[in-house]
Amino acid sequence: MSKAEGPTIARRGLMLVLSSPSGAGKSTLTRILTARDDKLRLSISVTTRPRRHSEADGVHYHFIDLKTFRQMKEAGDLLESAEVHGNHYGTPRQQVEDALAAGRDVLFDIDWQGTQQLARAMPDDLVRVFVLPPSMEELQARLERRAEDDPDIIARRLAAGRDEIRHWEEYDYVIVNDDLDRSLHDVQAILAAERRRRIRQPGLASFVEGLLVAKAAERA
Repeated sequence: MSKAEGPTIARRGLMLVLSSPSGAGKSTLTRILTARDDKLRLSISVTTRPRRHSEADGVHYHFIDLKTFRQMKEAGDLLESAEVHGNHYGTPRQQVEDALAAGRDVLFDIDWQGTQQLARAMPDDLVRVFVLPPSMEELQARLERRAEDDPDIIARRLAAGRDEIRHWEEYDYVIVNDDLDRSLHDVQAILAAERRRRIRQPGLASFVEGLLVAKAAERA
């Protein structure tokens, strides 16, 4: 063990949620965070939506049929679930619990409704971050710069964004994404601090006991 690495102390992973209205930068932050932090993994949902040619099962989603989805939901095997445009999505409980027990952190790119479900299911493991745009005008400009949607779809996204923003008080941290680098630094700082919380480091007790035993041995 090098001094730079520090002592190895067993820790429990956490669930980091990023929520925002469409166009506020949540997906970009998610992509950069997972690329730069090898201890952070993006949650892979199950879905009943047909797989697109560009998607790989187990990488983008776990593709399942409706019967299997309903069985998982009824058995309590989904931490959160939602229906979007007739397709069902959900987060498998076991893969998240296994990751947390192994000291790995799981990142969720979900809306306020999914976040509420996670908060009910595993409140002690959850860290919620809401990403706000600097203004609604800038949010609209970002959606328009994408050049992906018709004006009526952009209008619907803005209306949905206002509904999303109304839930900002349900989150532990709120950042205004007027500068991507600064917002990324803020989220990384939040993650670093939450990883150091005493309740997430069950190995601290034995580490401290080792310190005290060593000190007592020195005096003997």
